[in-house]
Amino acid sequence: MNPSIQPPRILIVGGGTGGHIIPALAVARELVARAQAQILFVGTSRGLESRLVPDAGFPLELVAAGPLNQVSLATRLRTASQLPLALFDCIRILRRFRATAVLGVGGYASGPGIAAALLLRVPTLAFEPNAVPGLTNRLVGRFVSAAAVNFPPAARWFRHPQVTGIPVRPEFFSIPPVDPQQPLHLLVFGGSQGARILNTLLPPLIPDLLQAFPSLTILHQAGARHAEATRAAYSSACATAGFADDRWRVEPFLDNMAACFARAHLVLARSGASTVAELAAAGRPALLVPFAAAADNHQMRNAEVMQQAHSAAMLTEDQLRHHPALLLETLRSLLSDPARLASMGQSARSLAHPQAASEIADRLLALATPVQ
Repeated sequence: MNPSIQPPRILIVGGGTGGHIIPALAVARELVARAQAQILFVGTSRGLESRLVPDAGFPLELVAAGPLNQVSLATRLRTASQLPLALFDCIRILRRFRATAVLGVGGYASGPGIAAALLLRVPTLAFEPNAVPGLTNRLVGRFVSAAAVNFPPAARWFRHPQVTGIPVRPEFFSIPPVDPQQPLHLLVFGGSQGARILNTLLPPLIPDLLQAFPSLTILHQAGARHAEATRAAYSSACATAGFADDRWRVEPFLDNMAACFARAHLVLARSGASTVAELAAAGRPALLVPFAAAADNHQMRNAEVMQQAHSAAMLTEDQLRHHPALLLETLRSLLSDPARLASMGQSARSLAHPQAASEIADRLLALATPVQ
């Protein structure tokens, strides 16, 4: 690097969920490793960034911003009243930090952060992990300098889009294909908070699954608030049917997700952006149950893309509420067809983007105005 040119100074704005923050942290690490970039995150106290960003060793500044989409009129009015101050705070942060480029990852702080960058003529890159952009990215998409998207359908919302995928931890890409000779293993993953519909509907079905597949074992992440009740439901159902408890396990959290994916012949999961990116990286077939209350129904759109690529099957919450037996029927159909599972896994891996963090970093570095 020319000694007269300072390292790039990248402001990363937004957050809220792990699907936004975890990829942003991966890009931040890539920027530091590649260009010794100076990184500053801007988020809100209500999002996961308030914990994950400091834990990762990056500085974080907070602004007051809230939701506008799918909330009550009172909440929208309160958020609208906060926007001028949030915009002013972002302008102040941008000027003080002297950002050479801004990465918006969606979420509450992303709107005022991108708006401030546009007003100050700082280059901007929008990151969109879902098949349908959230409200913030839909509003700013036509004004940003460029965009990095995970799914091709999202590209139409942005200027100069590139399909980069979502940064995923490297260990997911080294997971070998499903071994049909190994005992069957089902991973149930409802996200960090768990999925209530899976926690409720699955336990009564477990004895039928265990009887249908004598080698089957099950690992179920239920979330901290629901783990005890879900574990009790499993225990009651299996004890009544005479099955030992060594063939299933319910946990509040799963720390080493790559290792959990590696064991799984099939993953029953929600369809958040990070989950589908990890499924693709690991090459694992899935039965997806989109979260019906997700903003802009983005989980449904994510699942549809995976289904159309023949890498996942999908059941909606509405289907399961009206026909609970569909869950058992679909699981039995998938688990009894090793060839289909292998094909789905191959299709999933074809959607993976192992260079996502590097490609997003490339775009940011190309946009960044050198500081003399």
